[in-house]
Amino acid sequence: MKSSDQVRKEVSHAYARAVSRPVKTSGPCCGPVQKGVVVKLAGYDSEEIAALPEEAVVNAFGCGNPLAYSEVREGETVLDLGSGAGIDLLLAARKVGPSGKVIGVDMTDAMIAKAKDNIAASGLSNVEVRKGLIENLPVESDSVDWVISNCVINLSPEKGRVFAEIVRVLRPGGRMLVSDIVVEELPDWVRRDVALYASCVSGAISEAEYLDELRRAGLFDVEVRERIVYDEAQLAAFTGSELSEVLEGSAYCGGGAAANDRLADIACSLAGKIWSAKFFARKRNPAPAN
Repeated sequence: MKSSDQVRKEVSHAYARAVSRPVKTSGPCCGPVQKGVVVKLAGYDSEEIAALPEEAVVNAFGCGNPLAYSEVREGETVLDLGSGAGIDLLLAARKVGPSGKVIGVDMTDAMIAKAKDNIAASGLSNVEVRKGLIENLPVESDSVDWVISNCVINLSPEKGRVFAEIVRVLRPGGRMLVSDIVVEELPDWVRRDVALYASCVSGAISEAEYLDELRRAGLFDVEVRERIVYDEAQLAAFTGSELSEVLEGSAYCGGGAAANDRLADIACSLAGKIWSAKFFARKRNPAPAN
């Protein structure tokens, strides 16, 4: 069994490869595929996306829009877990305005470099990216109003630590809104597949378990605000774009038609068993002193 550090190292390497690949427009798995397809499935507003640097959009590997139903206000501090190339950082920075602050945390150097380039291209000055693990955040306790994340916590081999860290860094009354992949009744061969772990599938837990873990960490008002259940066609698009980017160099890629057939089989097997859920929760205010 692999250690947590080994899992994180493999995930980091997979996403470093993915973000370093050139943008291409059409074609089979691990050939010239279109990065950024999931942005179209995730509910981002086209006008908001149009205002962002292209590199932030095409290098988005999320499964939802964690800001879509948030009440983020001007002047607030937002923390993005696993901030990647920065699409949600930039959207949050526009919401909080010059008086607010947005912090991204990522463990992958290539992603951090890409995010910094996109921040510079955007002209925004209220955003910073820090290197670190989401299980051990380089962020002060009780210091942020919002925690957001987009299809990242499922990749953590220590999800309980992530949820505990969310509680630690939120101010009393602070809120989280996280888009993440959840699954039900995955076949054993999927659970054992190392490549599919980095693709946000094998390491995902059920929606019920996710909600229980949030409550166990001490959060309340826990609820699911939105679900996007992927059908076979959507999963095929997912596996034909973002998954193939992450899976480059694995048994699925470089295999031409056989690789495409394998990814089609995955889409068929997982249809209706995997979805994106938007989780909301709140940190309690301390009880008033008597």
